[in-house]
Amino acid sequence: MTYPTDRMYSQDHEWITEGETARVGITAFAAQALDEAVYVDLPEVGAELTAGEACGEIESVKSVSDLIALASGTVSAINDAVVDDPKIATDDPHENWLYEMAVTERGELMDSAAYDAFIQEQ
Repeated sequence: MTYPTDRMYSQDHEWITEGETARVGITAFAAQALDEAVYVDLPEVGAELTAGEACGEIESVKSVSDLIALASGTVSAINDAVVDDPKIATDDPHENWLYEMAVTERGELMDSAAYDAFIQEQ
């Protein structure tokens, strides 16, 4: 599996794009582990997030996983398409972002090569 190089990754198997306004989603590794998403609980627009803290969850036919904020900042949008059809988040996780935020500070993240090495150890 190759991971897009235009974003950063967390040990919680989420990704965030670069820039002051960033989109957040789950990785293909997470999508494979979840199998098929059936429900997402995303932070509300305007919510203040703190890097490293739970901010929502994604539920699949296999389990429920917390979404962990990868950065501190304010949620500026949610992906209504994912809310309406959560399965698209696991069908194409690198295209279907979950929420967008104005970033004030990023948490501990890895580039795609470091993330690939990390998941090889799993």
